[in-house]
Amino acid sequence: MLNAADIATLWLTFKVAGIATLLMLLFGTPLAWWLARTTSRWKSICNALVSLPLVLPPTVLGFYLLVLMGPAGAIGKFTAWLGLGTLPFTFPGLVVASVLYSLPFVVQPLQASFTSIGEQPLEAAATLRAGPLDTFFSVIVPLAKPGFLTASILGFTHTVGEFGVVLMVGGNIPDKTRVVSVQIYNHVEALEYTEAHWLAGILMLFSFSVLMVLYTVLKTQPVAHPLK
Repeated sequence: MLNAADIATLWLTFKVAGIATLLMLLFGTPLAWWLARTTSRWKSICNALVSLPLVLPPTVLGFYLLVLMGPAGAIGKFTAWLGLGTLPFTFPGLVVASVLYSLPFVVQPLQASFTSIGEQPLEAAATLRAGPLDTFFSVIVPLAKPGFLTASILGFTHTVGEFGVVLMVGGNIPDKTRVVSVQIYNHVEALEYTEAHWLAGILMLFSFSVLMVLYTVLKTQPVAHPLK
């Protein structure tokens, strides 16, 4: 059965995933829209940077984030100058690392959804004298709902399953940065296989359930995303 520490790690994990998903949607939506519309020569570079966590070992990304956000790093010096201290081994640092690691799982479905809309809805909105923001929220967002659903679910579930990045940046501090994947590792390291089975089973059931919902909802509206 789950003990108090296990429940605390589950709550912290879902809290991190929820906040990270909201931030990824906030920053990833305009980025995905720009990538879907631009013809800039920087597009390939931006696409590569966004997609880098898909192929980069999580510990590599975690290591460089640890350096950048540390006392001697550029981000660390900036946050210290702001009076916020440094981000490693803190909850905000955990969220930042999660956002950067899971960002392609949000940007790519949105970019594919925006691209599939085409020019016709935009031209129709222009003939009605709709402004850019009005067109985006009244026309593009409703048409891209499957993409937003895919991005939200994939971003959230991928954040829940993180290990390497969160361990490097957040460490293993109880009730502060210890997420469920790290707790499973702790149980296995201590040969507490029953406890590990409970947490691993919950994550497996959760992941399978949300993916089933995703594919059921989108079965008549296929959307390109990283799992295809």
